[in-house]
Amino acid sequence: MSEKIKRILMTVFGVSICGCSVGLFHYSMFGMDPFQVFAHGLWMALPDGWMHYGTFYAVLCFGMLCAVFFADRKKIGLGTVINLFLVGYISDFSNAFLEAAFPGHSLVIRMIFLVLGIVIMCFASSLYFTADLGVSVYDAVALILTEKRGWNFKICRVTGDLLCTLIGFAFGATVGIGTLITAFFMGPLIAFFNRTVAIPLRYGKRAAGKR
Repeated sequence: MSEKIKRILMTVFGVSICGCSVGLFHYSMFGMDPFQVFAHGLWMALPDGWMHYGTFYAVLCFGMLCAVFFADRKKIGLGTVINLFLVGYISDFSNAFLEAAFPGHSLVIRMIFLVLGIVIMCFASSLYFTADLGVSVYDAVALILTEKRGWNFKICRVTGDLLCTLIGFAFGATVGIGTLITAFFMGPLIAFFNRTVAIPLRYGKRAAGKR
């Protein structure tokens, strides 16, 4: 398989399952990931019924996309487009599916889906980060600061996650243990999947060991 095809598959798969992981967060009711808390907080500030969440998410990301374009347009690509137009709708669909399949909302099931949501989101982010065919506009912020300023990725990610959590919470979005876990551990967990899965997948084990 050519590297180009491999990168496209990593991007499409990574972004798509990232949307599914957001649905897992919603179903667990233990709090969403920090950027979703931010987006939901702003969405909840709108008049009731004024805009579907998937549409609002796309509008919000498009606004951030304009800023990323001027900061580092290389971060914009296939992954950015998929994330912009599909993640909000994929998350809505996956949450609706889980509500229908597991209507009881038992504590054990919710805890299982919370853990799955965290792991899947970090794994998915690692795949499309490494594929380097464009990332979500939120993910681009930490990556740009890391590459342009030389700042530590984990610190940039944790700081950004905490700010999004605080802003979203101020507007009424749900914050729970899932939000706090992702705010502190998504950066390190993404870095772990980069090292152990995504980089070896794209470059091969030998080449990855030299990076």
